[in-house]
Amino acid sequence: MTGLLQNETDETEESRTCYKTQTLRTSPSVLIVGAGIAGLALGRALRARRIAAEIVERASAWTPAGTGVYLPANGVRALQSLGLGDAVTRNSVRIAQQRLLDNRARLLAEIELEDVWGAVGPCVGIRRAELHTLLLEGARDVPIRLATTVRALTESHDGVTVVFDDDSTRDYDIVVGADGVRSAIRTLVFGHMSPRYVGQISWRFLSEHTYGITDWTAMLARDRAFLTVPVRGGLYCYADLICEGAESDAGTNMGRLRSLFADFAAPVNALLERLVDASVVHFAPIEEVSVDPCVKGRVVLIGDAAHATSPNMAQGACMALEDALVLSEILTSDGPIPDQLIAFSERRRARTRWVQQCTHRRDRVRSLPPSLRNIALRWSATRIYRNDYRPLFSSP
Repeated sequence: MTGLLQNETDETEESRTCYKTQTLRTSPSVLIVGAGIAGLALGRALRARRIAAEIVERASAWTPAGTGVYLPANGVRALQSLGLGDAVTRNSVRIAQQRLLDNRARLLAEIELEDVWGAVGPCVGIRRAELHTLLLEGARDVPIRLATTVRALTESHDGVTVVFDDDSTRDYDIVVGADGVRSAIRTLVFGHMSPRYVGQISWRFLSEHTYGITDWTAMLARDRAFLTVPVRGGLYCYADLICEGAESDAGTNMGRLRSLFADFAAPVNALLERLVDASVVHFAPIEEVSVDPCVKGRVVLIGDAAHATSPNMAQGACMALEDALVLSEILTSDGPIPDQLIAFSERRRARTRWVQQCTHRRDRVRSLPPSLRNIALRWSATRIYRNDYRPLFSSP
């Protein structure tokens, strides 16, 4: 997919002024609910195609949040198509290799990422706050209202009337739910659809100390995993535990977290010992969402609101970015809006379903007895990796 915009760093002041003042289409008008990765990317993609859009976000202020993101090459390609390739390069660390170890740091497999992804592009590690900042800058010409939620939606034959939490109303041609795993738009339009717990709980945090780690590196035990990914100025750390349900104090009990991983090799203990403030750790159960079709009339869901997955493929952000590109492209085609949205859902179905199915297979491999799992990874890790990602090598 070719880039929608020239990169920000290549634009002259004159071209920026022209970009800001170009005439927008009066139809369709699009309301995007949620200013996360999916919503901001869609806002930029629609603005590039001269489609009028605005974003509402329930948060009352932009605050540095989140931990880190590992972006495989298809996600980086999507950001390049949004004209943000140089910004991503400046703010991320290129990952050349994935290393799989057992919990005692004995090597199981090494995967050379350039050999797998080839011309698709690099894989990178980036702080989530930096990714959000560059997407927010990329959507700077899209109106965004903070501290705003949607209370009700009423669809007619030619639009959607939206009632906001301040009792104001406005009509739109399309409403996009980009508001995450617990999407309010999904509940309003599709009914109560709780995310499904996949049997794992997770902890995420950032470390300012790299301990010499330069690659994506995962240590695996029977029921636990600890992942480190270099990001600019430190490490993104992710730990998870296979269990039937979330422990009541798992998100705040740092002593319990350290004890769970006490049998892991260095530098896991050192990383966890530095965690004295639970507020810097993002704790969450691993959940998935699957809404198919992700369209009802003139309302469409994208990103985690439509297809949240286990993070073992690192495709959550990637699928959200691809959703934004594909939806913006389809909305420039001919035909009634409801038909365009159905076409979007059908085009995305196979790709997002593939990702979810692969996450299930990966979890099954990981749950094998360690002796069998280790043999499978030693002999077949690169082949498994290549097969899992093969459909994602092509543009969405």
